[in-house]
Amino acid sequence: MSHSAAIVNIRVQTLVVTLSCLLFAVKLLAYFMTESVAILTDALESTVNVVTGFTGLYSLKIAARPRDVNHPYGHGKVELISASFEGILILIAGLIIIYEAITNLLHPHVLRELDFGIALIMGTAIVNYAMGWYCIRVGRKNHSLALQATGKHLQADTWSTLGIVAGLILIRLTQLSWLDSAVAILFGVLVIVEGAKIIRQTIAGIMDEADTELLKQVIQVLNASKSDNWVDLHNLRIIKYGAILHLDCHLTVPWYFNVNEGHKEVDDLERIIRKHFPRSLEMFVHTDGCVPPASCRVCPLDKCAVRQQDFEGRLEWTFENVTSNRKHGMQDEPASGLLSGRQTDNS
Repeated sequence: MSHSAAIVNIRVQTLVVTLSCLLFAVKLLAYFMTESVAILTDALESTVNVVTGFTGLYSLKIAARPRDVNHPYGHGKVELISASFEGILILIAGLIIIYEAITNLLHPHVLRELDFGIALIMGTAIVNYAMGWYCIRVGRKNHSLALQATGKHLQADTWSTLGIVAGLILIRLTQLSWLDSAVAILFGVLVIVEGAKIIRQTIAGIMDEADTELLKQVIQVLNASKSDNWVDLHNLRIIKYGAILHLDCHLTVPWYFNVNEGHKEVDDLERIIRKHFPRSLEMFVHTDGCVPPASCRVCPLDKCAVRQQDFEGRLEWTFENVTSNRKHGMQDEPASGLLSGRQTDNS
């Protein structure tokens, strides 16, 4: 992540913290005016916004630090910790909403000044949703999982608030007090589902789960731009550390290439990937020498004085053969996977 992007993330998160405190105060005022347990539930859920807002701000400041001796890959993964903590708090908030709704259902009481309470809570919902949308937009642009989690949390809070508003309006129109709790329970479940999604995403990041779609995009780009000097690409892996991508792979080149020639091929590979994936990227490419005659059958290099087997066809790079840890052509490949030299010649 660039320094400017990190500064923007921190400023957005600071705005989130400030607004969360203000909206929490507004919801408390609405509760004291109406004595609505549903509004109190919404106010209690907003305490999660305040806590996670400060947590997210701290994590973004840590993530913005440059890598050092103790953290050679940077501090980006602290965002995963922040996002997982936020997901857990969202789950707890959903459970609190359901608990308070059931309690209110069992012990109903008369509400007062509902019109005033509805207006205040509706206003907080609009502000929350707009702030959540902005956080997600900036988070995606700057590849900040913590900021995206904050935005999703704010939007989840909006839906629960709208559920409470709907319940209050129905009560105002029908005088059926149980509708307040019923709607609150429904949206409490939706909040729990959103929290579970955030936790699932952060666990995937902590466990360095493969991003299949990103890998396929990289492979597609390389397939369209590969050099004849690249006999194959294998053991491709991508790890995310916050907004930084770490990509490593093995590139097979003719065995007789000297160090400078091999390094040029690595530079060409990195240039292609960086052109199509401009986000912060670190690459570690290991060069392998081809192994005749097995490699010869998939190598289209015409000017090869040591070829030991005729070229049969360029093997299309796929998710399966590029992510596996073996050179192409070392074992029999299915005939359908081999393309003619004319179709794949990119010289």
